[in-house]
Amino acid sequence: MRIAYLTSYDVLDSAKWPKQKAGLCGAGYHLAKTLESQSTHLDYLGPLEEIKPSFSHKLKWHLNQKLFNKDYFSFLEPSVLEKYCAQVLPKLAKFNSNVVLCPENSIPISYLECKQPIVLWTDAPLCASIDFYPWLSNLAKETSDRLYAMEKLALERCGLLIFLSDWAAQTAIETYGIDPAKVAVVPWGANLETNRDFEDINSIVEAKNNECCKLLFVGVDWIRKGGDIAFKIAEELNSRGIETELTVVGCEPEAEALLPSYVKKLGFIPKYTREGLNKINKLFAEAHFLVLPSRADFSPHVFCEANSFGLPCIGTQVGGIPTIIKHNRNGKTFSLTANITEYCNYIASLMNNYKDYKQLAHSSFNEYQTRLNWSVAGQTAKKLIQEVL
Repeated sequence: MRIAYLTSYDVLDSAKWPKQKAGLCGAGYHLAKTLESQSTHLDYLGPLEEIKPSFSHKLKWHLNQKLFNKDYFSFLEPSVLEKYCAQVLPKLAKFNSNVVLCPENSIPISYLECKQPIVLWTDAPLCASIDFYPWLSNLAKETSDRLYAMEKLALERCGLLIFLSDWAAQTAIETYGIDPAKVAVVPWGANLETNRDFEDINSIVEAKNNECCKLLFVGVDWIRKGGDIAFKIAEELNSRGIETELTVVGCEPEAEALLPSYVKKLGFIPKYTREGLNKINKLFAEAHFLVLPSRADFSPHVFCEANSFGLPCIGTQVGGIPTIIKHNRNGKTFSLTANITEYCNYIASLMNNYKDYKQLAHSSFNEYQTRLNWSVAGQTAKKLIQEVL
């Protein structure tokens, strides 16, 4: 089987990946390398050149901003999408691919007409971002209408739709009336190279102690990812007499006053450099919990990465997170209305009953080994793709 691998970015050159899309690009890279390791030939179709907005599109943006204080995006205009997707056909004609796989979103395939079946493997439909993520929460009606029309066209064009969570799959089915028979749920893996086994995890777990509870927060958006909640959790645990340390990676904590000494700020750590990888690996290995109480999120890769170290995760019942985190198997999810005491009671119980914590840590790695890694994802997806050929 030959797969035409369609990405808007250069999947093989991490130096060109935009910081805000590093997770998506990293996923595309790891998926590609996984499929190749499983004897699948990939024909790379990316990167695609961005279509610059015309004068009329710029004018529309300006008028929507000034008159209505709304966001207008020209990249959703049919004329722009047609030009964007037209770049794919000459690339595709150079190969003898059996199927087109896009591990990104619906935009690169929205106007793609080809003889090969099209497979979209994405975290969630773009429509799920509307009024969920800030960048799509103030759309002009024209832009909103364009997005729904574009995505409906793209999803109907696909022979197979793979989403990372049950929530994402159900959202697509209910929003666009998609046939459930062509929809599947397959989580992605960790955006880290890993070859750890149960002996390695046992060594990591045994090297920790319960004298200081180490919480790790990894996210590029302090508020959306719940950094302020993570801080309050650390604050209350310390007030209870449970020595706690919170390490923040990926963003700058938003705080009016000076942060207490138990909060460690490390900023953005690039995982695609040897130094950055070693640093993040050390943090995952030393922490007791990954704490990411997101207010809005789809399916964060960092949960899979944490589990690959036997690190239990604490998240929220938002988006696709409940598909990744299963209660008392690899952590726990809390409702958005949960108070800080609920989080702290859970953490304190495990730290005070350290045998239970160790059991959860080993169970977390088992979740990674059995369903949250790229090897399992690749094998599962290959079987699904072969069925549409």
